[in-house]
Amino acid sequence: MPYIHEGSENATFGAFLASRDFKSQVTPNETQRTTLIVAGCYIIVIAVLWHIPFLSWIIYPFKLLTVGFHEMSHAIVGILTCARIHSIELDPDEGGATSMSGGIQWLTLPAGYLGSSFIGACLIACGFNTNASKVASIVLAVFFLFTLWWARRDWLTWALLLGMAALIVVFWFAGGGVALRYLILFIGVMSDLYVIWDVIDDTIKRKVNTSDASAFAKICGCCPSQVWGVIWLIQALIFFALGVIVGLVAFKQSAAVQKDNASHFLPVPGSSGAISTEPGAFMATAFSFFVLFGTAINLL
Repeated sequence: MPYIHEGSENATFGAFLASRDFKSQVTPNETQRTTLIVAGCYIIVIAVLWHIPFLSWIIYPFKLLTVGFHEMSHAIVGILTCARIHSIELDPDEGGATSMSGGIQWLTLPAGYLGSSFIGACLIACGFNTNASKVASIVLAVFFLFTLWWARRDWLTWALLLGMAALIVVFWFAGGGVALRYLILFIGVMSDLYVIWDVIDDTIKRKVNTSDASAFAKICGCCPSQVWGVIWLIQALIFFALGVIVGLVAFKQSAAVQKDNASHFLPVPGSSGAISTEPGAFMATAFSFFVLFGTAINLL
């Protein structure tokens, strides 16, 4: 008669329970399904608007914001590696530059793509919960202040970040903060999609000699820039997936529970829920805000 080791049997049973428990944790409830549907709509809308010349300006401010995340990530890692940050600049052609001296280049160069995709993943996760979105918006405000200091001579960066701050305040007051959750989700999705597209466009589809990947390849000397582009692309996709998984696992509260919790955490005084938080109505309202904001930034 064959002998089955009891420890091995227990380990197998434990692994089975762990896998079953993980499956139940990542299975979305009704509120999370709505969030996933909205995120899916964001992906489709962003992909469509991205390639229509006369409509792409609607998401233009959010493209610039993602470039801001990219440059801010360079600057933060520069500070952590004892660099001196001279300036951050965004340009109207959706480019950017961080001027610094010192630091460790093999850490500061990849920080742009890695940092902005990580920020996007964090915002996606926070987009599953109203209170988490409030915390995320406060953290963004702190980052905005640092970026404004480094970009104090760049009018476009000031216009963009002050406009974004105003947009966040408006959405904070809409629907008791629920609209803010969808805005944070949108910014997170936009950030990660922009990283994915930018890496493909600058390093895989074509080689841009001034790109971070090209500069990093020169420092390392072991791989061409396209290889680093593929590595960063995989990393961006992983971060995107992890943002969704963390959101599903960490924030299981229903919409009613989230609303009640939000009413006690940094509540909106006298909130009347003037903007509907039903997905369809919200998408229409959000689209109107994006059109107005995109028009304002493009006219500056």
